Amino acid sequence: MIRRILPQIITLGIVLALNVILFPDFFNVTFQNGRLYGSIIDVLNRGAPVALVAVGMTLVIATKGIDLSVGAVVAICGAAAAAAVTSGYPLLVTLALALGVGLICGMWNGVLVSILNIQPIIATLVLMVAGRGVAQLITEGAILTFNEPGLIFIGSGSAFGLPMPVVIWVLFGAAVALLARRTALGLLIEAIGVNLRASRLSGVKTTALVVLVYALSGLCAAIAGLIVAADIKGRTPTMPACGWSSTPSWRWLSAAIRCSAAAFPFSGRCWAP
Repeated sequence: MIRRILPQIITLGIVLALNVILFPDFFNVTFQNGRLYGSIIDVLNRGAPVALVAVGMTLVIATKGIDLSVGAVVAICGAAAAAAVTSGYPLLVTLALALGVGLICGMWNGVLVSILNIQPIIATLVLMVAGRGVAQLITEGAILTFNEPGLIFIGSGSAFGLPMPVVIWVLFGAAVALLARRTALGLLIEAIGVNLRASRLSGVKTTALVVLVYALSGLCAAIAGLIVAADIKGRTPTMPACGWSSTPSWRWLSAAIRCSAAAFPFSGRCWAP
């Protein structure tokens, strides 16, 4: 296990060392008002949405797929949450609606890939391009702001002394890691990526699993969208163009590929012809 993630650990160590050299106070952390403050805490807090998206896309990559639409799904789910809460819906309904939209988006991608046999990079490109328009359609091009304490807590609250986005990321990531590495599900997902036909002939329900994996990716993007919308306490018409979906999702791809290398040691074969 350590040998698999050793390159990532070394790279992270070099980056942190450079930060300390350039900014000696980088690791200084203080505890005030019941939570931790500091540069490293801010990095974790701002990186939590991207890390959440990387959790879902890691499983997608393990199936020999890719999901370019995650940025658009983040924008769509954030717009859905902001529109619902400003329309007077209760918090639980708002959360269920946003997460449900993310699941539907993920299942749409999964159906295109597994049932219609469209190449993943093309299938997910459809929603990536259309998603920005869908998000603006939901808000009707208006600036939506809200003051719902429960929703705001998701983006700017704290638990156990840590920002809530970090707590959500750690708990969700740990749950997915346990599911993937301690159950048969992870082995089946990896088998699909290594050899789809052999997995199907072995009795694995590959179609359902691929749809499930893309749905999970959509769910992760939905949670990230909730965090982003809750952090800024609203949703603007230009939010999709603020880096979440206006450009190809290279930062999520980069993060997910690194996660995949650690979580699925054979997933690199997925890229071989």
